[in-house]
Amino acid sequence: MIQLLKIELYKIFKRPRTYISFGLITAITFLIQLAMLTDGKGFLGFVMQGINEQFDIQGHILNGYLVTYIILQSLLVQIPLLVALVAGDALAGEANLGTLRLLLTMPISRAKIVLMKFLSSFIYTVLLILWLALVALFLSLLLFGTGDMVNMKSDAFIMILKDDIMWRYFMAFAFAVLAMTTIASLSLFLSAFADNSIGPIMATMGVVVVLTILSNLEIPLFNIIRPYLFTTHMVGWKGFFDDPVPFAAIGRSALVMAFYTIGFLTATIVYFNKKDIKS
Repeated sequence: MIQLLKIELYKIFKRPRTYISFGLITAITFLIQLAMLTDGKGFLGFVMQGINEQFDIQGHILNGYLVTYIILQSLLVQIPLLVALVAGDALAGEANLGTLRLLLTMPISRAKIVLMKFLSSFIYTVLLILWLALVALFLSLLLFGTGDMVNMKSDAFIMILKDDIMWRYFMAFAFAVLAMTTIASLSLFLSAFADNSIGPIMATMGVVVVLTILSNLEIPLFNIIRPYLFTTHMVGWKGFFDDPVPFAAIGRSALVMAFYTIGFLTATIVYFNKKDIKS
């Protein structure tokens, strides 16, 4: 099993396109940080102009914690595509290269093959989020310093003391891993039906886009299904920056995404066990 996992990880990281994801995260993060360095005070003044009229806010507001939050709001919407680039190729890529039959001649069950594909995609996802944490959080702290964090929501203004922030980011990144693992399991499931990776990647993004629209539309009809869509719960990481933190709601979101992940993985195993690879 360990040897098979090593092989799967080698397949992932030998492809040049795997590193496109890390490069895109780095480039977008740098661009946002550069924008904040050059005109961050003007941007912050525009956003907070209504608040400044009512409150006298002192201190280093434009700091690494706030910049990281801005980066996460921008990037965590795009990362599902980067996860799908790898997970969508896991089984479909084997079929496209004609190596699927050879893979199934190994003395290992189809279920274990799917599990190793999923585990390797999970490891890639974890590394992607860790890289995001490195370039977004720690580099932003290096460039902008620390300070109390201002979380400006549409209906609230939250001030978080700097000594109470770091654990929130650790939990937010862990939650992001869970959310992206759900995307990986969906993409792997779609990959089992395809003979090339383009289909599962595009289908994954199509599902995410459609469900995200349903999650955000304030229409009574969609209010019924909204709590059951995994896209509704993918933004649960923002709850760690509320005061008090809604742990119950975050826990429910985590359970929903874990349920979807297990469901997609189980469905992949069931289908792949019955799949005819002789034709």
